[in-house]
Amino acid sequence: MTRRDPTGPPARASSQAATPTAVQSLWKAYIDTTPARLKFIDAFLAFLVLSGVAQFVYCILVSSFPFNAFLAGFASSVGQFVLTASLRIQVNPENRTLYKTVSPERAFADFAIGSVVLHFFVFNFLG
Repeated sequence: MTRRDPTGPPARASSQAATPTAVQSLWKAYIDTTPARLKFIDAFLAFLVLSGVAQFVYCILVSSFPFNAFLAGFASSVGQFVLTASLRIQVNPENRTLYKTVSPERAFADFAIGSVVLHFFVFNFLG
């Protein structure tokens, strides 16, 4: 058996102790500084990710029949995620310098119209 030098610092203790503190400080900063509107959009984005993962896992473990239904549902989740991420970027107050000409109402109207068009194509793909 080899003996560890008692005067030396433990190799992993410092990195393991720093990780929860970093995550906790990141979470606290997110809770304190993010507007409620963006938190709501983030919650919807998390739901879309979980929905897509659940559909993919179901397709892999249970069945992919009918495959076009899986593709339509998964494409719907991915497409809606992209549209919602675009909405979040446009309504974020920190991005006002990039999107000066786009009001939050216009961004939401673009999001709504894009969602209708996306789901029209998804519905038609189902057959």
